[in-house]
Formats: sequence, structure tokens, C-alpha cells
Amino acid sequence: MIGTAGPQLRRARRADAPRIARLHAESWRRYYRGAYADAFLDGEVEADRRDEWSRRLQEPELGRTATILAEQGGSLLGFVHVILDDDPTWGALVDNIHVAVAGQRSGLGTRLMTAAGEAVVERSAKSGLYVWVLEQNVPAQAFYQARGGRCVERAPAVAPGGAAGRLVGAPLKLRYVWPQAEALRR
Repeated sequence: MIGTAGPQLRRARRADAPRIARLHAESWRRYYRGAYADAFLDGEVEADRRDEWSRRLQEPELGRTATILAEQGGSLLGFVHVILDDDPTWGALVDNIHVAVAGQRSGLGTRLMTAAGEAVVERSAKSGLYVWVLEQNVPAQAFYQARGGRCVERAPAVAPGGAAGRLVGAPLKLRYVWPQAEALRR
């Protein structure tokens, strides 16, 4: 495990998929309502996330991804999933970062971003890092800005699983970047 005080960080294993999916679905329900269809969020979102996480952790993309969990007392408090070398311009993608309500505003999100930065630097010391965030998720934008992220792009959001009916209207997403992932380690 990484770190010794408070929640412990470690790499995810296959058996973690259901817990990750549950937290991922809870986070989407809380922050993506209005951008994602209520029928999806109130219905199939957890099964959809369970399928996705089972796939991701069953067949990890050999050295191409890193999923780091934050746990305390057997409870999953948060996770970050990074796709290394994702984009030739921006570098690694923080594809998911979610912290349970109980762990928010405790520094846990910062620890997870630091761990993401470390995973990227281990792979490529000069790599950048970026994240997409829904435009309506103002708290997440403030979190990324406070950690040195800079918004550089606005684009249409992609529907979960490519199913257009899972979106409400045409929500937008913002790209926040760190030209050097090393900056997140400080």
C-alpha cells in the first residue's frame, strides 16, 4: 500500500470491480444528473459500470492503465483510473476520479491525483496529463483548477457506452490539462 496515514492507496484488482462500479454509479448519480438521462442514472447505471469495470480489471491493458483505490477500514473511499500515453499532445488521461461523499474535502482527491501523477511519471517522466469534466460539474472544475489544471478546450460530451439516449440534450465537457504530470507530485 502507498502511504501510511488515513486512507491507504493501492492498485485495484479484479475482485474490486463491483465496489468501484458502485462508487462510480453513485458519483454519476450525484454530479451528472441533468446531463445523463434519469432513466439511465436511476436504472442501469450500476450494471453498466459493473460491466465496464469487470472488463477493465479482467483484461488490464498491460502497462497502459493504472487504477488506484483509496480505502479505510475496508471501505472504498475513492479511486482514480489513468490511461497512460492516451493522447500525443496532452499525454495521459485521468479517465475517472471519484471520491465518496464521506471522503470529500479531506485531501483524498488530492492524494489520488498525486498518485495518478506518480503513475504517469513512472511511465514517462515528461508526459502531461489531462481530464475531461462535464461543464455542469463546477465543483470538479474548481478542484482541478486548485491543483494547477488549466481549461483548454470545450467539446460535446460522449454518451456512456455510446448510447445517445443516455444523454439529456447536448451536454458539454471541458478538458483540463497539466503539461507536466510531475506538477501533480508536488
